[in-house]
Amino acid sequence: MDYSQALLAFVVLAPGLVFGLLSLLWMLGWVPAERVVSRITGSAFSGSILALAAILWKLAVTRAPAVTVAFGNWFTVHDYRFPLVLMADRLSLPFLGMTVVLAGLIGQFSATYLHREPGFLRFFLLLHLFAFGSLLAFAAGSFDLLVAGWEMVGITSVLLIAFFQQRTAPVENALRVFAVYRACDIGLLVGVFAIYNWAGTASFAGGLPTLTGSRASTLCLLLLLAAAGKAAQVPFSGWLPRAMEGPTPSSAIFYGAISIHAGAYLLLRVQPMLAQSSLASAMVIAIGVATAIHGTMSGRASADAKTSLAYASLTQVGVVFVEIGIGWKSIALVHILGHATVRTLQFLRAPSMLHDYHAMHSAIGGELSPTGRHLEDLFSERMQLWLYRWSLDRGHLDTILDRFVIYPLMRLSRIFTRLDGVGLDRFAGLREAPLSGRQAADRGGPG
Repeated sequence: MDYSQALLAFVVLAPGLVFGLLSLLWMLGWVPAERVVSRITGSAFSGSILALAAILWKLAVTRAPAVTVAFGNWFTVHDYRFPLVLMADRLSLPFLGMTVVLAGLIGQFSATYLHREPGFLRFFLLLHLFAFGSLLAFAAGSFDLLVAGWEMVGITSVLLIAFFQQRTAPVENALRVFAVYRACDIGLLVGVFAIYNWAGTASFAGGLPTLTGSRASTLCLLLLLAAAGKAAQVPFSGWLPRAMEGPTPSSAIFYGAISIHAGAYLLLRVQPMLAQSSLASAMVIAIGVATAIHGTMSGRASADAKTSLAYASLTQVGVVFVEIGIGWKSIALVHILGHATVRTLQFLRAPSMLHDYHAMHSAIGGELSPTGRHLEDLFSERMQLWLYRWSLDRGHLDTILDRFVIYPLMRLSRIFTRLDGVGLDRFAGLREAPLSGRQAADRGGPG
């Protein structure tokens, strides 16, 4: 293992090691001071940034396409192998750099923002676990390992939404987000199974497995389901405003920068295969356009700063999906990096946004002109009111999912539960052993 491979391993594993160390100390009964946690966090991410800079220098000097480090197989079952392979190439390196820089920034900001908060250590534990999951997903050299990082990102997202667990609303909203994640992640799990079954491997460290025709379309549609759920694309956009229950720093790094772009990374990773399927490409474009329109309209009707920023993020990610569907891979990558940086800063200053707005309003001595008014004037007053009500209810997406997906599944589950109970009762009745004479006498009946 040369030094570039060791540095890549350090970049990915550093947040996980910090998470394990702090968790072990907490379980042993020692809670470190806030200053200690902050310094450990800053040191870990600063070291990761320097290590990534060294990797970039090595690739620039040697003109190598990627740095790959293999740790063998985690386990083997018959013909199936779970390879532990990390890879830093032209696609994953920008995402790795974005993750360590923004996670380090959030760590330093949160040290002040969450000062004397009872859940201070819990927040930083989840921050490190989230960073480890994100780095593992972006640096994974196989879809198997990508799933592991993907799931860490999902569970930390849910736990940070429910960070203020003394209130009911954050917990309920976190459970809703968890349900959407679980339902959409089925696409990723089935897709990994399908690609291994069809191509014989789920590794892409040596190049993306080749699939054509209906198999490529099926796989891309399965991965699109997972990507749409993680990126809150239509029709799964209803969970995004619920996620604003978490602390502002976690909202910034999850729904302004990293987590919401994980779905776009997945599509970029399979973009060569996506380009072979006109159906899947058209679906990506259609979902992106619908999400951009939905995010723009719902964001204009939002009553609070964080929700409006969340829908602004949603709109931009929808545009990124369109760029990926068209095949503009480089443009989509630059768009993601720029959007993540700007949106993170906007989320961090969201508490002071209204103060700045009022200061600007006072400075100009009049009312600020609303944006987009020229588009609203294209519709009649009646249509404007209808669109406002539609946007205020966020496109009725939660209502549609509840009525046509969740409630029918719950009714079907109750039916199966009753049938299962009847079947067990009948089975138990048929298998009931005959009573002896004394047992029958005790029960007052014939033997």
